[in-house]
Amino acid sequence: MNFSGIIVGLATFLIIGIFHPIVIKAEYHFGKGCWWAFAIAGVVFGVLSLFIDSMNWATITGVTAFSCFWSIHELIEQEKRVERGWFPANPKKKRK
Repeated sequence: MNFSGIIVGLATFLIIGIFHPIVIKAEYHFGKGCWWAFAIAGVVFGVLSLFIDSMNWATITGVTAFSCFWSIHELIEQEKRVERGWFPANPKKKRK
């Protein structure tokens, strides 16, 4: 049996699940201005995936890279969700 698909699928599921609260916390504490941290992490994971010999680990790091890139979009969307009142705003952070 080949478990590669199950392993990569489970890892993708976990990565997406982990990034959801990371984006919420990042927007709450830093605002969408921290997008560059996700961009740098995405580039690092993307480049790293090019040099990993194991197909499973290369795929997982590639998924992590693009989850970082998608998180930039989600930071902007999260700011809109906070403005709509769907998520709490950080009272210490000045909003526009």
